[in-house]
Amino acid sequence: MIIGTTKELKNHEYRVGLTPDNVQAYVRRGHEVYVETGAGLGAGFTDEEYKAAGAVILGTPKEVFEIADMVVKVKEPEPCEYDLLQEGKILYTYLHLAANAELADVLLKKKVKAVAFETIRDAQGNLPCLRPMSQIAGRLSIQEGAKYIEKEFGGRGILLGGVPGVERGKIVIIGGGVAGTYAAKAAVGIDAQVTLLDVNPNRLAYLEDIFGASVTTLYSTEANIRKSLKEADLVIGSVLIPGGSTPKLVRREHLKMMKPGAVIVDIAIDQGGCCESSHVTTHDDPVFIEEGIVHYCVGNMPGAVPYTSTVALANATIHYGMMIAECGLEDACRMDAGLSMGVNIYDGHCVNKNVAESLDLEYTELMSVI
Repeated sequence: MIIGTTKELKNHEYRVGLTPDNVQAYVRRGHEVYVETGAGLGAGFTDEEYKAAGAVILGTPKEVFEIADMVVKVKEPEPCEYDLLQEGKILYTYLHLAANAELADVLLKKKVKAVAFETIRDAQGNLPCLRPMSQIAGRLSIQEGAKYIEKEFGGRGILLGGVPGVERGKIVIIGGGVAGTYAAKAAVGIDAQVTLLDVNPNRLAYLEDIFGASVTTLYSTEANIRKSLKEADLVIGSVLIPGGSTPKLVRREHLKMMKPGAVIVDIAIDQGGCCESSHVTTHDDPVFIEEGIVHYCVGNMPGAVPYTSTVALANATIHYGMMIAECGLEDACRMDAGLSMGVNIYDGHCVNKNVAESLDLEYTELMSVI
């Protein structure tokens, strides 16, 4: 198979879909790899490193999209890339279509075979290609929240870890999945007071076993959310429905009861966000203030640490990318049900149920069309 990767165009997105190690792995198995010049520079990988690994360097993204059977990216295509998408070609990347109806429509009309990292599942039902970015976003959420709670940015002006004789800051984490767990680890690490809410009692029991008395776990009810928000200095929204729109658990009415200058970091913004007042921001202009509450809603948080993010993502996605390259997408999906769940759009059909429900599209079973 011919595989390609291009430079990411999203605001301050420095990650890249393939590392030189990935290229070498594909080439050793007899595949061809084409890389847009400069694609890896933001993550610390030069054209020379890609050449040494066996890649051919091309001058424009158009050349890569035209020659490649499968284009491996990190983020969803930007509108200026829509014309590069071609019928029958495989797009292997994060898509987050529940929050991007326009892109879903383009992929459907162009009959692209679109495989989303975030909906691939492993044998245990986990999300292996989303996990590393959730880990990074979870840790970053505390780092960024601690920054934007400073008075200069409109925050309360407190030190979350406190000092002797001064109360520590209170961090509330809504959602105890991978991102929420890593946010909790980081929050405990800075000595903040931490409350974590989730709807899964088994998950709460597991987290209590891990963190002990360092974290207060609460079942996620309306009453517990309201109570926690009133006390919070920093709120981390880390709710996830794979492929689907995120429920709005923090509503506008809740903002009025929060402490002025409190901060919300909405990790779930890629899927629409779990805060009703959230909207996507960029690393150029990451925060806005509404009802006196600072909102941090950057849609590509891990892009701020591109080397770590790129290598972690490449380690997770190469397994499935190699399966597709070796067997073709259709046979790979027949062999691996988890990979088949990663296919969101195929030959003009929406083949992921959560995406279809979120965008009010007709759902088609993948196996009926491949």
